Amino acid sequence: MSSAVTVRPFAAGDSARWNEFVYACAGATFFHRIEWREIIHKVFRHRTHYLLAERAGEVVAVLPLAEVKSRLFGHAITSLPFAVYGGIAGDDADACQALEAAADEIARKAGVQHLEYRNLVARHTDWPRQDLYVTFRKEIHADDEANMAAIPRKQRAMVRKGIKNGLVSAIDGNADRFFALYSDNVLRHGTPALSKHFFETLLSVFGQDCEVMTVSSPDGKPLSTVLSFYFRDEILPYYAGDDLAARDLAANDFKYWELMRRACARGCRIFDYGRSKVGTGPYNFKKNWGFEPLPLSYEYRLYKRDEIPQNNPMNPKYRAFIALWRRLPLGVANTIGPHIVRNLG
Repeated sequence: MSSAVTVRPFAAGDSARWNEFVYACAGATFFHRIEWREIIHKVFRHRTHYLLAERAGEVVAVLPLAEVKSRLFGHAITSLPFAVYGGIAGDDADACQALEAAADEIARKAGVQHLEYRNLVARHTDWPRQDLYVTFRKEIHADDEANMAAIPRKQRAMVRKGIKNGLVSAIDGNADRFFALYSDNVLRHGTPALSKHFFETLLSVFGQDCEVMTVSSPDGKPLSTVLSFYFRDEILPYYAGDDLAARDLAANDFKYWELMRRACARGCRIFDYGRSKVGTGPYNFKKNWGFEPLPLSYEYRLYKRDEIPQNNPMNPKYRAFIALWRRLPLGVANTIGPHIVRNLG
């Protein structure tokens, strides 16, 4: 007879055991790493509820949760804000059920409007779900020639155009060039930027598992940039930005080719192109690279609302805000933006 499952909150001294389990669990992601707990708490000042399930003293499942309370966007507990993946990591059915019960109790006591799980794979097909997002993940080959050949012809021509234009890539030691391109890019799209402090924290906390790569013109002008995460044998290009001149010079296609090339040299075998909203430019760009969309199972337990929230730029009620935001001076947007986006998650 197997021993009973116990669920308890994360405690000081659990970090090594937590991450050891995450790296060994097939269903875990980079966003299950314990370092996110302190980042969410210290950078965004949100309350966290990290839970472990144990059997006979061994960790058998984990659930990272964070509570976001905002007058504008509501009160929720999510696994995990600022992450595209989350939810329970673990294969022990009883442990997963016990973690969900504990999360439900926490959510009810906190009085939240909803509980959200950002799963890669569906767990509750009868729950309300968000169908707006998909992700793009693909195995990559161990050599550059095979990866170049796997890129569809039109997109491969764009990569070669970037090479012909003499573009160069470099790994940056800080977030300076990245933030300049990223913040200008999101302003053009009418959305608030995360703080530079957040990106500096990512680079500091995750070390060699977080990296900025910037593409420049032959004369040294930064054109396109990306901040990526590394997890096991995967690379996840996660935050990006570009200059207006990037498109004509094919800097974005060149950027992702260089990132793939560098990832292969590092031993990566999965290229995670990341989450996109269905039908958008980034969605089409990734499909044009030969990646197929995989639906994300964002599942909700509703308590004080009748439908799932739509706190995203696709919501028509935000059109006026987006139009106004685009007209702000960059310095003003970068000052105000982090106070808004911290409540979006």
